Amino acid sequence: MENVIIVGGGPAGLSAAIYLARASLSPLVFAGSPPGGQLTLTSEVENFPGYQSILGAELIEKIRKQAEKFGAKIIDQNITKTILSDSKKEVFTAEKSYTTKSLIIATGAKALWLNVPGEQELRGKGVSACATCDGFFFKDKVVAVVGGGDTAMEEALTLTKFAKKIYIIHRRNSFRASKIMQERVFANKKIEVIWNAEVAEVIGKEKVEAVKIRFNDSQNLSSFKILEINGLFVAIGHKPDTEIFAGQVEMDERGYLITTARLAMELLKQKFKIQNEKWEKIIDKFDFNYQMATSVPGVFAAGDCVDYVYRQAATAAGMGVAAALEVERWLQNFTTD
Repeated sequence: MENVIIVGGGPAGLSAAIYLARASLSPLVFAGSPPGGQLTLTSEVENFPGYQSILGAELIEKIRKQAEKFGAKIIDQNITKTILSDSKKEVFTAEKSYTTKSLIIATGAKALWLNVPGEQELRGKGVSACATCDGFFFKDKVVAVVGGGDTAMEEALTLTKFAKKIYIIHRRNSFRASKIMQERVFANKKIEVIWNAEVAEVIGKEKVEAVKIRFNDSQNLSSFKILEINGLFVAIGHKPDTEIFAGQVEMDERGYLITTARLAMELLKQKFKIQNEKWEKIIDKFDFNYQMATSVPGVFAAGDCVDYVYRQAATAAGMGVAAALEVERWLQNFTTD
């Protein structure tokens, strides 16, 4: 039986592995295949502490080697199934199963993409899903944001600090974002909204040069326009990689894992009485001695599979450290009874 298994090889999982390895707990990390998470798909990272500029894949490799130096065992395989309960924690790969005293889920999340021609080819070359991460690279440039929710509004407002012009491309004639976010967007002179439009193609060879926009009129007829831009930010949502834990660990309607910290925050929200009643139904499943604990004793969670707000490598790493420290404390009280 392992002391602790970590599912996920991104900043959260590997940061947890460093701390647990230094505590002589020999963590076993399933980093996935391919390993590394979203950060390996990022070209240049300039906002991770300690590095003025580093490639995403290189950063992951450095954190990984640090974890291995202290004794973490890393396997580049995917977990295909789990059995998680008070008395048993078992994970399965395609080849074998592993039992453990404790588990950290750090499986991350994936940005939802448009799936149009040119998008994947130009990811990291002007196509991004994170204005906080990449906005700095578009100083005095023209960019476009796709989406109509709060995330799209936040991305556009973040980009106003850098870009000289921001288009918001939305497929409908109104936003679903909160009223206050809409007001902020409409009040900003750098932002122009393109309604009833969808991106049909991302155009560019070495970098984004333009997008082909399809307009939909009331008669369902389509017309097209080429919009010259330097960057495209896709803000249509994220999907946490938590499907294999469904039915075993409490999660919200979007699939984000619920920790005690999240539950406590939701319970303190007094604005939405009906929602509070929903959260109160699961309160007895959580141990409030641990902020990163899930609804299953001994199972903790960190990173983007929990965090739907910040979604940064640095915050994921910090959550991984917190989860590791809590696992170490939890294992001190572990019994096999």
